Amino acid sequence: MSDSKHIYNIAHRGARSLAPENTMPAFVKAWRTGAHGIETDISVTLDGKLILFHDDTFFRTTNISEIFPKRKKDPIHTFTWEEVQTLDAGSWFLEDDPFETIKRGEVPLEEQQAMTNTSVPLLEELLLFVKEKSLFIDIEIKCLPKAIANFPIVEKVILLLDRVELPSSMFSISSFNHGYLKTVERLRPDIKVNAIIGGYPFLTNDWGKFEFAVYTANAKLIDSKQIKKALQCGCQVNLYIVNDTKDMARFLDEGVGNIITDFPQLLSQLGYCARWG
Repeated sequence: MSDSKHIYNIAHRGARSLAPENTMPAFVKAWRTGAHGIETDISVTLDGKLILFHDDTFFRTTNISEIFPKRKKDPIHTFTWEEVQTLDAGSWFLEDDPFETIKRGEVPLEEQQAMTNTSVPLLEELLLFVKEKSLFIDIEIKCLPKAIANFPIVEKVILLLDRVELPSSMFSISSFNHGYLKTVERLRPDIKVNAIIGGYPFLTNDWGKFEFAVYTANAKLIDSKQIKKALQCGCQVNLYIVNDTKDMARFLDEGVGNIITDFPQLLSQLGYCARWG
């Protein structure tokens, strides 16, 4: 991947409209649909493993109710990596069809069959994949619960990135916890950080004093004035989650950097060429 090539099509938790989110099938599908990069979420197990998972519990997107019925809504950090490996993180997608893509015939039968018994991946597995495929990766560090607030998650992520020797041009670190980002900037100023804004329970994109070079804002709360102001302040503006093709085109025309979407296949079909910086 050329350092000068501007990316914009970022698959949210992988191509999660076509495969179970934050699993290798979703990341592989994102690559195959032409996404420039992928976004994923980092959580921590009881024994300190960095895994890819969005929610605070395994309840919504695994079969934990069958495997650990008495612990089905326990926090992720109370499970060991060995226990996490026993979970099926794919079958729920077949049962729920959350984006009705299976109903519309957009998910081939052989891909559906491969989703059964899909495992929760380690961050390391995904980093090796994106390195091989020259994909960009946006790593969102989730806010740790109070019980493990002292876990050095930023340092652990950076150590892992260094161990797999992923070039800094191929990744960024994002978080709603801007303290994490300041730690990244202190430890490794060469790493690009993205300040995520507009999350629950706030009903506004709080840009603060525009102290970060890159902001990832809530597209539902954005308007042209915000985009223009941030750009005038020298900031890159990324948006989440943009699933309508008209919105995708409009935002790109207004100068937005990266579009984080559940439908990278639609953004790929818009006909926008990757822009060169």
